[in-house]
Amino acid sequence: QVQLVESGGGLVQAGGSLRLSCAASGRTFVAHMGWFRQAPGKEREFVAAISRSGARLNYADSVKGRFTISRDNAKNTVDLQMNSLKPEDTAIYYCAADVTLSAAVSTTAARYDYWGQGTQVTVSS
Repeated sequence: QVQLVESGGGLVQAGGSLRLSCAASGRTFVAHMGWFRQAPGKEREFVAAISRSGARLNYADSVKGRFTISRDNAKNTVDLQMNSLKPEDTAIYYCAADVTLSAAVSTTAARYDYWGQGTQVTVSS
């Protein structure tokens, strides 16, 4: 079992920054980790993912150059640093874990086995 708890969301003006953190417990040392988001009326979409070792990263095109994903396996945390935020980044952000031991770092929500409860990010214009 894996338990995930997100924190760090909030209200920020456009152009500002936020840092989300995901505290994990359980089998996270074997897991690829990802961040997804869901805006009102829209489907959940991929934001960023990181491999077990942290060596491989994937980003959605919409956040490349602005967001950075990182992990600290000693502390069982996965962070998402978000800079140059835009109103269209407004969403609930979810942390997710893929414990299937696959080699690929997936960008597909269905490949992730465990999810946190989400944290709200609101970017005002």
